[in-house]
Amino acid sequence: MGILVLVFMFISLSQHGDAQGPDSCNHGGGLCRVGTCISGEYLAQYCFEPIILCCKNLSPTTTES
Repeated sequence: MGILVLVFMFISLSQHGDAQGPDSCNHGGGLCRVGTCISGEYLAQYCFEPIILCCKNLSPTTTES
């Protein structure tokens, strides 16, 4: 019974609102976080609305060659 509840919760969270999912967040350079973004990050979208956020860095990272 508990497993069915978890499956139902996962399905309902993944189909709720404008949630894009973790793959979309990761490909966009973000990280999925629970609750709030850390210092130096901003909320770009939701991985699973409204609990799991997709946070991205405020300043773009640069690579040195």
